[in-house]
Amino acid sequence: MARKPQENPALDMTPMIDVVFELIIFFVVTIKQEDLFSQLNANRPAPATGKSDSSESDTTVTIAIGAGRDANGVLVYNSREVTRKELDANLRDVARTSTKTPIIVRCEEKSPHKALVDVLDICYRHNLFSVSIFTM
Repeated sequence: MARKPQENPALDMTPMIDVVFELIIFFVVTIKQEDLFSQLNANRPAPATGKSDSSESDTTVTIAIGAGRDANGVLVYNSREVTRKELDANLRDVARTSTKTPIIVRCEEKSPHKALVDVLDICYRHNLFSVSIFTM
């Protein structure tokens, strides 16, 4: 018996496309995201090697950020409530003296994040990089 020749044999691509899409979905769902916080550059200050002088404690700047009535929060510079412009002027004066002056930023639990970002921006603008952040 002779076989009949098939005219234009066709290959159905639909199942192959379905499998490819399922593989793509599987790889997208199972991929591990890189932890961005582990890549942040956060240098800790070196431990003090000598005795601490009283002059060092006098030059330390303390900024407290509290929850205010509005969304901007309250800024306290060395035990005195200030506006952002006053804080900018005070930190500009500190930077003129020394850009290595330690700055301690204390945040209340309910303080707005915008206030912390504003303080860090002002410090960065005046090249004050020795900043420590604490929560109260």
